Amino acid sequence: MQTVRYIDLGLVDYKQAWEYQEKLFNEVVATKISNRTLTPNLQKPTSSYFLFCQHPHVYTLGSSGNKENLLINEEELEQKNATYYKINRGGDITYHGPGQVVGYPILDLDNFFTDIHKYLRLLEETVIRTLAEYGIEAGRSKGETGVWLDADDPLKARKICAMGVRASRWVTMHGFALNANVDLNYFGNIIPCGIQDKAVTSIHKELKHPVEEDELKRKLKKHFARLFECSFI
Repeated sequence: MQTVRYIDLGLVDYKQAWEYQEKLFNEVVATKISNRTLTPNLQKPTSSYFLFCQHPHVYTLGSSGNKENLLINEEELEQKNATYYKINRGGDITYHGPGQVVGYPILDLDNFFTDIHKYLRLLEETVIRTLAEYGIEAGRSKGETGVWLDADDPLKARKICAMGVRASRWVTMHGFALNANVDLNYFGNIIPCGIQDKAVTSIHKELKHPVEEDELKRKLKKHFARLFECSFI
């Protein structure tokens, strides 16, 4: 069973968290590159991490995204006390803010399985099983990454968790953003994930009361550990 280092960063500036992810990611990749020149008995084990955090109001655009999906200009961003970054994950534009539980797994998939499709599906399943504990029936939308409610009904479909990842040499970074108690009004300033015909929602909105975020993180960790067959240290 693999071990994963769990780190809760709390409320942290997006750029600061991004740089920290890059630092851990680069260290894991560097170890893998170094190991290629060594005999097996001299190779160093690689570490895996699971970061939890929340961010102040920020919009992030993935490498394949369209900036036109950001519907406000720089002056309006400043008025809303929000920032904007174009970043190196997959996917289009999304919003992060207080009340949203963000998870960044930095895993060496060589220690788990070398299949990005499976990785994304297990991340989705982690969230789906967690939401089930709150009585929320969630699932997937065909051809779209993330976790949805009523995905098969165009009039009701709404996204509750966005996902976007980067992987190199089978090392992952970035991850998922689960809307817990987040202010959904901020999504009105973008076309979320570049998808125009579906809404966004949160656990708070679905349950009609706030959710305890530390408990939510414990449930996410539990299901992640079961699905990825790992333990946290």
